[in-house]
This record gives sequence, structure tokens and C-alpha cells, in this order.
Amino acid sequence: MKIRGNDALRDKLAAEYVLGTLRGGARRRFEGWMYTDAALRMLVKEWERRLLPMHELVRTAEPSPQLWRNIEMRLHLKPERSSWHFWRGFGLGTASAAVAAALVVTISLQQLRGPSYDLVATLTDQQAQPALLVKADTSKRLLQAHIVGGAPVPVDRALQLWAIPKKGSPRSLGVLGSDGRATFALAPGAVGDDVVMLAISLEPRGGSPDPNGPTGPVLYKGPWVRAM
Repeated sequence: MKIRGNDALRDKLAAEYVLGTLRGGARRRFEGWMYTDAALRMLVKEWERRLLPMHELVRTAEPSPQLWRNIEMRLHLKPERSSWHFWRGFGLGTASAAVAAALVVTISLQQLRGPSYDLVATLTDQQAQPALLVKADTSKRLLQAHIVGGAPVPVDRALQLWAIPKKGSPRSLGVLGSDGRATFALAPGAVGDDVVMLAISLEPRGGSPDPNGPTGPVLYKGPWVRAM
């Protein structure tokens, strides 16, 4: 199979490679293509930039004791009294550990509650490295931002988030805290067809003194992407 010139297939395989769903011989064959195809390597990096920050959208949740009991019952993992049964049970337990872990993850994710962020933006630096993640819940009108990389912020400076429209001045969405995190009410001008991208500028503490836009350098930028 040849993929040069087939943009749709190249994009599909690159996405599957990053997600980990491309396996076995197909994965090894794809890695061989990447070795001699710089454009394909760049496509993989682009998918990594889009997908890898998505894990930030999943919050951990501790399973309840009742959930553990249900798992033990379904997998028949009751402790045995005799030593022979103990070692036999130990072998069965290790063999079924992957099944139990997968079951816990699946049920835990189903039990998650909270904002369902439907828009996400990965803001990158000049080297296209992810530096900051922005999430928006348009139904609850919430916006959350936090650093996932990038250079540390000087103590006398702050990071300010902006929406950059197709026309007009940048719109301030808020100033991040000293820990590089913030949760804001979603401003009317934060999302929409006229918003080209989001940007982060380095400003004096408290934010830009100019209401019409950044006064410091723009460090990171990136577009909104629908997450759901």
C-alpha cells in the first residue's frame, strides 16, 4: 500500500498512530514510512499537539468500596483459606489484573461529574510545543486555563489570555494566577466564528494597562477545537 499523494489516508493513519490504535505490522510499516517522509513526521507531530493535551480533560475519581466488591464478585476474586487455594487464587488474580484495571477505569469514567468542556485550545510556543491548555464549557459559560509547559513567569509579571477576532482589537479574557491557572466566566467574545485564535501575552502584574490589547510579547497562541 502506498500513501504518498493520498492526503486523507495519511491524515487518518497519523491520527491512529498517535492514538495507539495502529498496531502490529501496520504500525511498524507506518514507522518505516515516517523514517523517509519528513512531511509525514510533521503530520504526526501535529496530531500529537492536538490530542496529547486531551488527557487534561479527564479527572481522576476514586472507586467506592461497593464498586470494588462488585468487581470481586464479577471476577470471582474471593480469598481462599488453604495455602494451595491461595497460590492458585494468586495466579488467577494476576491473570485477571488487566481485566480488573480496565473495568475500574471504565466504570470510574462513567461516574465522573462536572463541567463538560466542549471546546479546547492548545496554545503553543514558537517551536510549536504545547505550553498552555484552555477549555470552555459553553453551556455553563465557564472557561479554564492552565500551563502545561513553557517558561516560568517572572514574579513581577503575569500571563493574560486574549481572544483574537478577525476584525477589531484583541479581547481580554482574564489574567492567570501566579500558579499559571485560572477559571473565568466565559465572556461573550471568547468563542464564535469571528475568533481566529487565542493568545497569551506577558504583562505587568494585574494585566495589560492598555484595554485595546497586549503591551507585552505574545508568548503562546492557538485556535479553538471542538472537543466533543
